[in-house]
Amino acid sequence: MDSISLAQARRIALAAQGLDRPRPAAAGPVTMRRLTAEVSRLNLLQIDSVNVLARAHLVPLYSRLGPYDVGLLDRASGSAPRKLVETWAHVASFVPVTTYPLLEWRRRRYQDEAWGAIAGAPLAHAAEVDLVRGMVAERGPVTAREIHDELEAAGRTAPRSREEWGWNWTVAKRCLEFLFFTGEVMSARRNSAFERCYDLPERVLPPAVRAAGPVPDDEAVRRLLELGARAHGVGTARCFADYFRLRGPAVKRALAELVEEGTLEPVEVEGWAERTYRHRAARLPRRATARTLLSPFDPLVWERRRLEALFDVYYRIEIYVPAPQRTLGYYVLPFLEGDAVTAMVDLKADRQAGVLRVQAAHATAHATADTTAALGAELDVLGGWLGLGTTSVAPAGDLAADLAGAVRAA
Repeated sequence: MDSISLAQARRIALAAQGLDRPRPAAAGPVTMRRLTAEVSRLNLLQIDSVNVLARAHLVPLYSRLGPYDVGLLDRASGSAPRKLVETWAHVASFVPVTTYPLLEWRRRRYQDEAWGAIAGAPLAHAAEVDLVRGMVAERGPVTAREIHDELEAAGRTAPRSREEWGWNWTVAKRCLEFLFFTGEVMSARRNSAFERCYDLPERVLPPAVRAAGPVPDDEAVRRLLELGARAHGVGTARCFADYFRLRGPAVKRALAELVEEGTLEPVEVEGWAERTYRHRAARLPRRATARTLLSPFDPLVWERRRLEALFDVYYRIEIYVPAPQRTLGYYVLPFLEGDAVTAMVDLKADRQAGVLRVQAAHATAHATADTTAALGAELDVLGGWLGLGTTSVAPAGDLAADLAGAVRAA
């Protein structure tokens, strides 16, 4: 069994994620080909409605490609022939169209794989599910709000509650999300309010994907586990399975098969007690030289235990933590500098004022003398991509004062 150092494991992980090299600033504007190639490397882009800085699915591509036209992503997922589609993968995610068939077993097993509000919809709202299914077929692409308004006007549902926000779904939304989870309807695109526009699969999926035969369940799990391992480069079975949120005996069987065929190689990583594997396609660069900010929903950082084991940093998203109890801030992005996470910055895009606000800035134990200058330059690039004219640093965190000077210099 090969033994690798922790530093080597970090570089393998960064290379697998396309984060070992500086962003290709001199390569010209990002093309659709480059964008879809990067999504294929990652396998998925996690979707989240939080828009404090930018939508969650937009930032991982910025981290790897630099400033790019986000309209490319809209076209890839919202115009025929689609290269990306939405489904439940890690969580709600954009995935390449070729990955969509591998998740059919999850859509079929909605009673075990979905949570209560979705899994219970066909029992709690059987008549409405049938009605909504027909409305999508007749009117799609259509939003949950439009379906609800039509049902309410016909006296088929109660008025929308205004008392809460977030997961306070209408009956129409519950029915649509059930149909979306099971694959009976899909998201044809997102509108300007980031609402899903639901439509039938035959009007969303490319013909070649619709015509493809079903993938046996065990084969699908094995291929998904392999994709997770390829995206990680090196890691544990838990890491690989978490990429597509796989669980159960099929994962153990898939892991054994991938090891037997040589796709995964057992390795020992310095300081790790858990059994670890390296993908046979993993690349070990001599150095890692990227400098970039990472979204809280970036695949490199979303498994926090893995992040801590690889980079020796503690990181949690604190959106739902009461303000007095936060240690790093509300919407914190790690700063990757080479093969180290050297800083954590709490960022907010103040679009009305045209300001990128650094609400707190903290150094990690791995910060260097170059960290503040590098981070200041990165914030300048990020602000430009977001269309924000200036950057303002609040006096919160041990890095704030030095960073304010670096921002002025940038």
